[in-house]
Amino acid sequence: MTGYLLLFVASFLAATIVPFSSEAILYGLLKQGEPSWNLIIVATCGNTLGAAVNWVLGRYLLHYKDRRWFYFSEDQLTRMQMRFRKYGVWSLLFSWLPLGGDILTCVAGVMRVPFMVFLPLVAIGKGLRYIVVFYLSLIPLT
Repeated sequence: MTGYLLLFVASFLAATIVPFSSEAILYGLLKQGEPSWNLIIVATCGNTLGAAVNWVLGRYLLHYKDRRWFYFSEDQLTRMQMRFRKYGVWSLLFSWLPLGGDILTCVAGVMRVPFMVFLPLVAIGKGLRYIVVFYLSLIPLT
């Protein structure tokens, strides 16, 4: 049970702006013989929930764009929004990417992508990543 909780928390943190990796924990638990589909579901749920937090943050991010401490410039926000409009909501299937995936989920909130569109696309992308980790765990290391 502790391994599942650790995997959930690691997967959650890995999807937020906190730099963290959940794949190594999933891989280790798979190698210990834990049931693979249970682990994939736990990791996918944690990672998707973390992405949902990014969506919420993005949804309210623009309320603070005039503050001195605001991280993004107006130009950066405009470029992110233009890219998202260019590639559309289907780009959320790539939210699993290590570089840019977390920002993509935040931009989806900024762009007011409906949550019921956001959630399944992100869950599919995140789930596919963990399925790939599962298949990689089947390859012998020798």
